[in-house]
Amino acid sequence: GHCGSGRVTHIVETVEMSMAVRGKRKLADLNVDEFLTSGFDSDYDSDSDGETSVTKEKGNSRKELGLDNGKKKKILKANKKEQKITKKKGKASEHKDQLSRLKEKDPEFYKFLEENDRSLLNFDDVDSSDDEEERGAHQLPDMLEEASGDDEEEEEEAQILKSKKVDLVLVTLKMIENWKAATEIDLRPRLFHEVVQAFKAAVATCSGESGGTEPCKYKVADSAVFNAVVSFCIRDLFGCVQKKLQIKPQKGKTKLVLPSSCPLWGKLRLDIKAYLSSLIQLLSCLTEASVVTAVLQHVNAIMPYFLSFPKQSRMLLKQAITLWSTGEETVRVLAFLILIKFCRHKQDAYLNPVLKKMYISYVKNAKFTSPNVLPLINFMQRSLTEIYALDPQVSYQHIFIYIRQLAIHLRSALTVKKKGSYQSVYNWQYIHCLYLWCRVLSTLHPSEVLQPLIYPLVQVLVGCIKLVPTVRFYPLRIHCIRAMMLLSESTGTFIPLLPFILEIFQQVNFSKKPGHISMKPINFSVILKLSKANLQEKAFRDGLIEELYDLMLEYLQSQAHSIGFPELVLPAVLQLKAFLKHCKIANYCKQIRQLLEKIQENSEYIASKRQRAAFGVAHGEAVEQWEKQVKEEG
Repeated sequence: GHCGSGRVTHIVETVEMSMAVRGKRKLADLNVDEFLTSGFDSDYDSDSDGETSVTKEKGNSRKELGLDNGKKKKILKANKKEQKITKKKGKASEHKDQLSRLKEKDPEFYKFLEENDRSLLNFDDVDSSDDEEERGAHQLPDMLEEASGDDEEEEEEAQILKSKKVDLVLVTLKMIENWKAATEIDLRPRLFHEVVQAFKAAVATCSGESGGTEPCKYKVADSAVFNAVVSFCIRDLFGCVQKKLQIKPQKGKTKLVLPSSCPLWGKLRLDIKAYLSSLIQLLSCLTEASVVTAVLQHVNAIMPYFLSFPKQSRMLLKQAITLWSTGEETVRVLAFLILIKFCRHKQDAYLNPVLKKMYISYVKNAKFTSPNVLPLINFMQRSLTEIYALDPQVSYQHIFIYIRQLAIHLRSALTVKKKGSYQSVYNWQYIHCLYLWCRVLSTLHPSEVLQPLIYPLVQVLVGCIKLVPTVRFYPLRIHCIRAMMLLSESTGTFIPLLPFILEIFQQVNFSKKPGHISMKPINFSVILKLSKANLQEKAFRDGLIEELYDLMLEYLQSQAHSIGFPELVLPAVLQLKAFLKHCKIANYCKQIRQLLEKIQENSEYIASKRQRAAFGVAHGEAVEQWEKQVKEEG
């Protein structure tokens, strides 16, 4: 035996020397692939000397490998994982030849090897890479067979996967009944695993995916079984899990207790993870609103479990944002509850990405506006505002960037002298974004952090009105005015909006006879631009007078308690009187006269009340107090 081992050492040294002489090259000359496939292991042993001394002829390395890039990448990946070095094409046969020569030269040593290390001699001499394809991508080639235990595990898993695919167990209603009864008594980890596997199989039928590489032992063949499995999991299963983990329901406490802190968590962890992944998969392929609603309610109830798995949390948030922006009304609300819960309980991890993705989703789904879509857009605005309210510091960074983005679009529309350049601003997405920021800043007021953003936002809105100030874009102007009115009233910021309203009285000839009469009124809330035909209709002027009346009344009502009201409305009074003088349409005159009387009445009231004031205009605090008192008196 001792003599044999001495000979092994001698032969290894000889082989090493001969190979080193044959392929001696500087490291600097090797390219990356050659470097990765050349041998730098210091501990040569009889198993790997053939592998580790892979050196190549200059310029011929690619041909010798004989593999296309894809296959080479697969093998390189295997190398990194196993920390072993692959052989060149033909290495197996070369090794076999060496061994047969050894048999001739030194039969005694060959016999010793045969007795002691038979694996060295049993080399597979099939060199072609086609054989690798036959084995399938998940199995490593034979040349790495002697690698490590991980490799064996992978092969075992692959074998299991193959065998499981052949004989899948069909889930029956009786099996589900048995599981139900058993979980009521005690949810053992093995039983929980079985139920999760059945749920996974049910989801696979609806999504067409097995949900990962892990084999699934069950098969769900008909809809009754599918419904039974899903309804059992959604209604009853997690009640039993709570009981098993001994999680006590928290009353009146805001902090969530994560199930991962329970002693039995380790035993159920992997199956809970698989269940949550399947649940998200189920959400992504359901179409029926009532079923989605039931699943979302279940997700809301088991939120702490999701919070224990960051990957599943991210997947769920992505799905929830999609449902929040595209789903049916109830679905949107439930999806929003999930989003806000996540952001409250793990603010550091999720608030930033959720705000960003929700805003992008909002913009994507605000392209078109109709009477049916408008309430959904309003819901998205209100719910987004709630999430921005969670942390004004974080929100400031987001809002600043997005308002700046809107300003850049406006600037390029103003400077680029191309036909239709205004369209990058005069569209629903842009207007809804402006409205969103007005709503956010209005709702979160007073906020020292967000206060500086009011001015740039108003500048963008004013610039938007002035970009194309023609009659056809009056609906867009009205939208911008309404957004600024909301901002002005909520934040107590004075924005001079009357000139933008009064300008319309000057530009439109309300006495002109209509070109043709349309019975259909124009809904200004869902349009941005009027057609040329619209401008000729009676409905256009009727609608416009209504809008102007509402806008002036709304704006002046917000300023009615102001100590400077008589001066503020003076231009409006003069212009409305001029309008009444020239307008020949009785209906229009009637509405505008009512408005004028209201304005004058309030103007006189403020003038008489402020005469009795004992302070001067310079006393800011006293003026503020006086205005507050007038507002309270109504």
